[in-house]
Amino acid sequence: MNFSSKLLEDAVNEFSKLPGVGQKTALRLVLHLLNQETAEVEMFGNSIIRLKQQIKHCSICHNISDQVVCEICTSHKRDKETICVVEDTRDVMAIENTAQYFGVYHVLGGLISPMDGVGPSDLYIDSLVQRVAAGGIKEIILALSPNMEGDTTLFYLYKRLKEFNVPVTTIARGIAFGGELEYTDEITLGRSIITRVPYETAMMK
Repeated sequence: MNFSSKLLEDAVNEFSKLPGVGQKTALRLVLHLLNQETAEVEMFGNSIIRLKQQIKHCSICHNISDQVVCEICTSHKRDKETICVVEDTRDVMAIENTAQYFGVYHVLGGLISPMDGVGPSDLYIDSLVQRVAAGGIKEIILALSPNMEGDTTLFYLYKRLKEFNVPVTTIARGIAFGGELEYTDEITLGRSIITRVPYETAMMK
């Protein structure tokens, strides 16, 4: 792609580093910003800078938050005795959009993937075990994507958690194997949570 400006080229190259954004889409976005008022572009840029500088991760569940402890963990309306374990913040947002779950979360920060060099110590698994060990938990829902990495992580978590005699369930497989929770429609995901089953039962299917 030939550019008439080095500044334009640099901006397009930066935008094209974003997931799913090719150079043509990046060029369209950059040209759109060029047509906006300077104040609007500054607001856009500053919001990204503030995001990077000020964003926090909840000290309890590791979800992205503006505060040290997120709004879900501090809410008196949430069932603190039920923990839904998910891969990342996108899954929290997907489940919240179903309006079918009222407990709290635990964000692992990824999935176990030996092929990618990601092991249990790279995830927030120990802090989950500590939360359960502290007592007061009546159910742990493992809501991970139904793929190889998700199943590997499910099995590892089950082994780590079964000693606490807390029911460990997994979402029903209304989601096709290889799918991602964040791309599942709200109705299907909501039903999968409502019709969750004991993990041991799911293993036998």
